[in-house]
Parts: sequence; C-alpha cells; structure tokens
Amino acid sequence: MTLEIVGELNKECENAVNMAFFGVLEYIGQTDDVYVELSIVSPEEIQDINRETRSIDRVTDVLSFPTVDGKRAKISVDDCPFDVDPESGEIVLGELVLCLERAKEQAEEYGHSLVRELAFLVTHGTLHLFGFDHIEKADEEEMFPLQNKILEKIGITR
Repeated sequence: MTLEIVGELNKECENAVNMAFFGVLEYIGQTDDVYVELSIVSPEEIQDINRETRSIDRVTDVLSFPTVDGKRAKISVDDCPFDVDPESGEIVLGELVLCLERAKEQAEEYGHSLVRELAFLVTHGTLHLFGFDHIEKADEEEMFPLQNKILEKIGITR
C-alpha cells in the first residue's frame, strides 16, 4: 500500500495524511495493494485543474481522480487487471490533488488544526477514489458520517 506525497508537508501533517489514507483502507477492508499519488499544489494550480477538469473556475481544497471504477468496497486486482502497475503489483487507485493554502484557510475558518483539516481532506478524497460521493442527499448521508467514523477511529477529531 503506497501513498506517494508529491510536495512539501511537515512531519506532523505527513503523519496525519498517512493515518487518514490507511484509516480509509482499513475501514474499506482493502487487502490488495493500492497506490495513490497525493500532489500538494498552490491555489493557482488547483484552480487551473478544477477549471480544466470540472469547468469550475475557482480554488478548491481537494480533487480526486479515480483510475478504477469505485464500488464503495474493497477493490481487487481481478476487478481492474489493466490498472495494476506491472512493476509493483499495486492497483493504481488514482490521484488526489490538495491545496495546502486552502486547507490552512479552512482549518482557521472551522476552528480546528491543520492536521485535522488535512486528515479530513485525505479521508474525503480517498473515499471518492473508492466510489463514494455526495452529489445526492442519500449519498451524502452515507459518506459524511463515514468520514467522521474513520477520523474518530484514527484519533483525529475536532
């Protein structure tokens, strides 16, 4: 299982991000190895990506780009044989793009630590990689409590 962080995070933030990522994998019951790249980007970069991929021309906190069709459950190599890295044997689950500056603003806005905000964003984004979303009310009612449950289990709360 690999979460490759591309960009700079201090050790405390990096630990929280890893705890969140592995917390989702544990909750999902993921057993086959997966690979996710987490890119830390500037507000300008995430705005460009958001505009190009979603036609939304504004800064956002995290974007998820799944490689595999998520099924809200663990994903096996048999589900996606063409998404397996031949060298590592890991399923390339997708990419997360996170704006650290926006995360800092939100942490202050919501009155909690940056560590908590980053853990929340990585939990949220990783759940998207597994096929969870919050477009419909029923989906939101499933995803949001799940995020909180995972954060509680890893001990990162408000």
